[in-house]
Amino acid sequence: MIDEASDGVEAVQKAEELKPDLILLDIGLPGLSGYEVATRLRDIPGVAHSTMIACTGYGQDADRGDVHRAGFDYHLVKPVDITRLQQIL
Repeated sequence: MIDEASDGVEAVQKAEELKPDLILLDIGLPGLSGYEVATRLRDIPGVAHSTMIACTGYGQDADRGDVHRAGFDYHLVKPVDITRLQQIL
């Protein structure tokens, strides 16, 4: 099943409800940042195991560190390299 959310709060709610195996998440979200969403999701039983991929325009070294500290498994910079995404999947 594929679903989407329009902001950070909705992303947390949908992930808690759906308990997805994979989450593609932008960092620059309204409401809650993708960093905050990822941190919250890692604390939710049934979601903590999900593979989380940051798909973002933030590509500096400091951004990569922030992505990993927030709990993401992968960091992809937009436009996303489809070959790299396929390798991850």
